[in-house]
Amino acid sequence: MPEGPSIVILKELVQPFVNKKVVKAEGNSKTDIGRCTGKKVIAFKSWGKHFLICFKGFTVRIHFMLFGTYRINERKETNPRLALVFTNGELNFYACSVKFIDEPLDEVYDWSADVMSDRWDAKAARQKLLLRLGMLVCDALLAQDIFSGSGNIIKNEVLFRIKVHPGSKVGCLPEEKLDQLIAECRNYSFDFLEWKKKYELKKHWLAHTKTICPRCDIPLRKAYMGKTNRRTFFCDNCQVLYD
Repeated sequence: MPEGPSIVILKELVQPFVNKKVVKAEGNSKTDIGRCTGKKVIAFKSWGKHFLICFKGFTVRIHFMLFGTYRINERKETNPRLALVFTNGELNFYACSVKFIDEPLDEVYDWSADVMSDRWDAKAARQKLLLRLGMLVCDALLAQDIFSGSGNIIKNEVLFRIKVHPGSKVGCLPEEKLDQLIAECRNYSFDFLEWKKKYELKKHWLAHTKTICPRCDIPLRKAYMGKTNRRTFFCDNCQVLYD
């Protein structure tokens, strides 16, 4: 599943299609994708893991789910869920969720929750966390209403950076660690963006999918943790359990 930084990269790549008219919209989506035909793209936006194609009066929301992909100016052998054809190229989306949003986006999205947004609000994130003191931190970092765009890679790497065990409860974290959790979620997201653009993201992973702790030189643990039950990699020695 693409995380927020990957969606930001997609948003940057498709800028040549802004103010361009869709010549043809097609695909196997069950939504009325034909309504895009003849319409001009006003803007491309992102909110967390949502890629937003904005037209006058409505927006197409693309969510890549677990296995979604895209192609720009080329197609895969399989049929796209949504294909937008322009005179200067095309955008193709596969194995994703396609939804139309008719409301103004400001009524749908809390931009202050998006860790990649200029409108990100760390204080608001802190207030939301303080309302969920019993939540495990491994779940908190995947809560999209708090950290929109944060995914499993970011979760594992942030917790390793700040030396917090994923089974810790939000309410048991010292204030300093809570502040680090919030700050590093955003910091790591921008590191992720930089490394992804250089095609070297995996080279910088310290915990995610790794087997040996680079700090302690002992085996890392792999477990499926929290209500989200996502793969979690951590060190029992240097990541402190606050419970």
